[in-house]
Amino acid sequence: MHYLSATEALRLFRSGEASPVELVSAVIERAEAVEPSVNAFAEMFYDQALDAARAAEKRYLAGDARPLEGLPVAVKEEAPIAGHRNTLGSLPLRDEVATVTAPFVQRIIDAGGIVHARTTTPEFCCAPVTWTKLWGVTRNPWNLAYSPGGSSGGSAAALAAGSTTLATGSDIGGSIRIPSSFCGVTGFKPPYGRVPEFPPFNLDHYCHEGPMARSVADVALLENVIAGPHPSDVVSLRPKLVIPSPLEPAAGLRIALSPDLGCFDVDADVAANTLAAAERLREAGAVVTEVSLPWKLADIIRAARIHFGMIFGPSVRPLLEAHGDDLTSYARAFVAESDEIAKEDYYQGLELEAALYYPLGELLEEYDALICPTMAVPALPAEWDHGDIPEGRNDSSWMDVMMTVPFNIASRCPVLSVPSGRAGNGVPTGLSIVGKTYDDVTAFRVAAAHEERYPWYTDPAHRPAIG
Repeated sequence: MHYLSATEALRLFRSGEASPVELVSAVIERAEAVEPSVNAFAEMFYDQALDAARAAEKRYLAGDARPLEGLPVAVKEEAPIAGHRNTLGSLPLRDEVATVTAPFVQRIIDAGGIVHARTTTPEFCCAPVTWTKLWGVTRNPWNLAYSPGGSSGGSAAALAAGSTTLATGSDIGGSIRIPSSFCGVTGFKPPYGRVPEFPPFNLDHYCHEGPMARSVADVALLENVIAGPHPSDVVSLRPKLVIPSPLEPAAGLRIALSPDLGCFDVDADVAANTLAAAERLREAGAVVTEVSLPWKLADIIRAARIHFGMIFGPSVRPLLEAHGDDLTSYARAFVAESDEIAKEDYYQGLELEAALYYPLGELLEEYDALICPTMAVPALPAEWDHGDIPEGRNDSSWMDVMMTVPFNIASRCPVLSVPSGRAGNGVPTGLSIVGKTYDDVTAFRVAAAHEERYPWYTDPAHRPAIG
């Protein structure tokens, strides 16, 4: 029962065939079995969750159920919840307690979602793997030698392991999509402003809060709860967009396929799985055409480093100055790289971002969506650190494999990552579906069409063997 989809659980709750208490109990039992190996949770609220499940059961009996009534939701620890720890995975912040709740998390609670756990992240969410001095190493349920990715690694690992039904993530360089790819789950980076963000990072156009789940329908369900304007966020979009159900078929859609985005060195298993995904979409009636993009990896990395160096890095620097070696090696390196960025670089960064978007914008005028690998590699080692080089590759930094970053630069484009297959090391690979600016619905149509022909988690063969 711990792998029950959210949409199916709601149907069973409404019909009386199952209860929130049964689901929450099953998810907690599963978490207790797998957490010693996976380590996806930073904090657990099992007793409170069971109390909430009993209250949800009464709401169903009274005919007063809300959109997420009785569903377990694991919330990434970077999102504040009043009265609970908000450490950002940092040892110096281990006693930090939030005084406010992030707007999108409050919407989950108000919709009847049951927050039974907070999920692990890398320190300050600044790495594509998930390990910290505070929480230790979070591991990929498909192969414990590998990372679930980052920074929403705990959320993806919990979904893959069956220790939550829904989860939240945030994405400033791929932090929803990377773990979704590595763990074989579905994650959505909404376009900038779709989901209200907490200040001051609501004003950072690379930054997005978004839903993660084991199916496209479940992602849409959670997205429809958390999206919409909020008075605390000046960039939150009006009117609220609702992803429809059912979605229209993908037949007739024109889809561009880029196996490498013009500049990434893509692993052979990832490339093969991407081409197989393209064939599934052709079977769905879409017209899929391979295209080329004129991007240069050096320009992508330079634009991102300028952006991070102007906003993200300086936000961490005071803690580095105060606590030094208490920070992880990758967090210290992140600040050091940011220190190399001068204020005069900011304008060059804007020029680079504009130049990088222009050919993508032209492409999406001709096509309804773009598909590409989510990451250039299937996975990274669980304890991978800044500066480590994956075996058999010549990468100079982790951004060399992060095919997610261009779509933080093109931040108004919605992007879903869905499972595309498995690699030789046993871990899943991901397919990114990139929509036109603010055209979320078409991206979901493509994702649903692919999932219809390649479902995961509904089939026990597409579940990790852990536990």
